[in-house]
Amino acid sequence: MARTEQGNGLGLRGSAEKLTDDGSELEVNGSAAIPEPEIQVDKYGFTGGAQQYSADTAEEIPTEVLRQREAKWLEMLNSWDKWMAKKHKKVRERCQKGIPPSLRGRAWLYLTGAKVKREQNQGKFQELDSQPGDPKWVDIIERDLHRQFPFHEMFAARGGHGQQDLSRVLKAYTLHRPEEGYCQAQAPIAAVLLMHMPAEDAFWVLVQICEKYLPGYYSTGLEAIQLDGEILYALLRRVSPVAHRHLKRHKLEPILYMTEWFMCAFSRTLPWASVLRVWDMFLCEGVKIIFKVGLVLLKCMLGSQEKLKTCQGLYETMELLRAILPQYMQQGFLVAEVIELPVSEKDIEKEHVAQLRRWKETHGDLHCKSPPRMHGAKAIMAADPPSRQDLRQRPTIIVQSPLAPKTDGVNAEDAKGNGKTEEENQKKTTALPPQQTIVPNLPPTDPSPLLHHMSVQGSKESLSSAEHDTYL
Repeated sequence: MARTEQGNGLGLRGSAEKLTDDGSELEVNGSAAIPEPEIQVDKYGFTGGAQQYSADTAEEIPTEVLRQREAKWLEMLNSWDKWMAKKHKKVRERCQKGIPPSLRGRAWLYLTGAKVKREQNQGKFQELDSQPGDPKWVDIIERDLHRQFPFHEMFAARGGHGQQDLSRVLKAYTLHRPEEGYCQAQAPIAAVLLMHMPAEDAFWVLVQICEKYLPGYYSTGLEAIQLDGEILYALLRRVSPVAHRHLKRHKLEPILYMTEWFMCAFSRTLPWASVLRVWDMFLCEGVKIIFKVGLVLLKCMLGSQEKLKTCQGLYETMELLRAILPQYMQQGFLVAEVIELPVSEKDIEKEHVAQLRRWKETHGDLHCKSPPRMHGAKAIMAADPPSRQDLRQRPTIIVQSPLAPKTDGVNAEDAKGNGKTEEENQKKTTALPPQQTIVPNLPPTDPSPLLHHMSVQGSKESLSSAEHDTYL
């Protein structure tokens, strides 16, 4: 999918530059100006770079299938607590198939428990956003902004709405957790979220990821990520003995190759289609998915003697792991391998206990006391059961359905004329087509099929969470 980036004006620089009478051709010094080349933007918003869309690394879903999945997800989101309590397996299967793009942001909000967190802390983000922040963290954050997905149209412009919102979210987190502050690996996490939801929602999902999914990852000393590196290394012994022996022989510490993978949840490693599929599963099932992706990549790259012929040393092995072969990152292959890999939460927790014991023997007690890790959406909901009110979807733009007849006044007259009770009249009203809700790109309620072809002009300005738009 391609579209042309429009400039802010004609960019006339002198009196010698002129338009033809009909305005169709721009002349510069008497000769036709060379038109600016079209900037190709893929369906994810990338204009270039290694993560730009490629048919080789992504799979196209037929429109009919996508519409069916959207309908199923809308049904689940409308009764989220019931689905999570009684049909969690089906929710997990649908996350493994991939969340429909139009509902991905809202689904992530519900999966992480960030929707409940936001409702229970209304006004909190606005309060943090209005504060100046610690100059030390604000300065570091500002210096990092241009490094986050520079080939994505949302973050390409310095000082653009994407970078502004990224700065707001990261600054708010440093105020929310001043003892933790800011870690550079949080920036790509927040940027991915902002591609799918407004700043307030992205903040609360970031909070949940940092506190529930990956606790301690972004604290000083990076003790939690070092522990998980040892867990990954121990699990690899079972998954791929060949790869494990190779890494052990060359004394390649896990922290050297898995830090960016885990801390950024593979958002800077995989093709974008694969990133989204991995995140769909990660936010549903927890850190187990991150471990499984890492294990699959290590096994694929180092899992046979034939593959190891080209990397007979530490340096060569590191170079190999920095350049994962595309066929192993293709979303269909990777997702299937991750689902099939027999690694469970129990395996991870069992190894965590063993590695924690070894850590204490060699390093002493952990300096940062992190909260216990939650293994996915079901565990988060069980730990803090939400109320139905917290899960209620709040429409922001109400559009009357063209098929819905006017009921104001008519039902009252019918009730009088026919002698019907108020209760019967209400039943009649509820039987009519309800009001439809339309919100550009990421509707907080069911989209109206009647307005399916309505085009909505995107804003260049940053959007508040009340507007519930996305930047895709």
